[in-house]
Amino acid sequence: MKASTYPLLDAAEAAEMVLDRTPVLAVEQVTLADAPGRVLAEDVIAPASLPPFPASAVDGYAVRAADAGGTLRVLGESAAGRPLAAFVGPGTAARILTGGVVPDGADCVVMIEDVRVDGEVVTVPDHLRAGTNFHAPGADVRAGEHVLARGTQLGPAELGLVASLGLARVAVHRRPSVALMSTGDELVEAGKAAGRGQIPDSNRWALLAALLEAGAVVRLLGIAPDQPEALRELVADALAEADVLVTSGGVSVGTHDLVKPLLESLGTVHIGRVKLKPGKPFTFATLSSLPPSGEGLGRVAEARLAFGLPGFPVSSLVTFEVFVRPALRKMQGFAKVQRPTLPVRLGYDARASADRTEYQRVTLRRDGQEFVAETTGSQSSSRLMSLAGAHALVRIPPGDQGIKAGEVVDAIILALP
Repeated sequence: MKASTYPLLDAAEAAEMVLDRTPVLAVEQVTLADAPGRVLAEDVIAPASLPPFPASAVDGYAVRAADAGGTLRVLGESAAGRPLAAFVGPGTAARILTGGVVPDGADCVVMIEDVRVDGEVVTVPDHLRAGTNFHAPGADVRAGEHVLARGTQLGPAELGLVASLGLARVAVHRRPSVALMSTGDELVEAGKAAGRGQIPDSNRWALLAALLEAGAVVRLLGIAPDQPEALRELVADALAEADVLVTSGGVSVGTHDLVKPLLESLGTVHIGRVKLKPGKPFTFATLSSLPPSGEGLGRVAEARLAFGLPGFPVSSLVTFEVFVRPALRKMQGFAKVQRPTLPVRLGYDARASADRTEYQRVTLRRDGQEFVAETTGSQSSSRLMSLAGAHALVRIPPGDQGIKAGEVVDAIILALP
């Protein structure tokens, strides 16, 4: 073993370097069935007004306000999808159902509870006001109006709005394809018997969940061997198709830590160490070309990204949150790539690391109008229990002072209680 030659970078500087080198992926047109969760690549502009016609908001009778207090002859019924082809003139009315087109001539709708019906004659109240109980054309959206901005994720309401405008396809950014693998001869598949000195591979499944939540399309590569040539072949094959490589383990300075040398041979390693606790060995590289050997290799349309995450479980997930997730969101065109932050009051004395920024895992509880952050216990980089159920990450700057209980700090919100 020898000491790392990579400079120890500030965590914030490293995060900025990652985003600066992260491309936004190409635009594609998708059907509404493939659009949930995708990110708009173009503004959505209303091609027509909503509603496109005056639509009743209630069940009742379409009348003229000028006929208030009168007994009116009913011309027929206007139901949703079945408009009445009649003109409501003086002394007449039209029975109307919710969503039905308000017939020409009528300027208000009277609720059925407010009228007296006698066969095909209806008596309406003494006081009526034009414009009551129906939606005028363009009341919801006007033709030409900017409805959704690019960078917006298509959730239920957004997708419904797109469909209501009559649009069958939308322009979105491509989802990043990610090749995910774990490294280390000490790893065995979950569910299989572990020999002496072996442990189940947990990082791959934790990172799979994190990648899917971030919107990636994931290809699982399994456990890579601690053998340079076999590892190189596995990575090169995966990067013939994937936009991003994510590995866990093998990024330190041991004799079996092979990821950094491999990435150096395939591209440029920009980050090899960060002033971050947990997560010091985090590695980031861009891979602009692939080895010419092997079927299908060398077909690279865009620079690939590679993230070498540390092997300790918490280190792996924390570095994912700080560096990988924002990059994946940028690739998809999100307007906001970072998780939201909220001010929280510390409910414990947060000790600082001497030389590294630390992201401590906390739970949140409400106390009046504010949140109070409580530690999840031991912050060991191997203790996944410190992240299971955590609501937020609290950033503790390096130094010898730490932050005392009662002080207010910003917290990166993972999930609200």
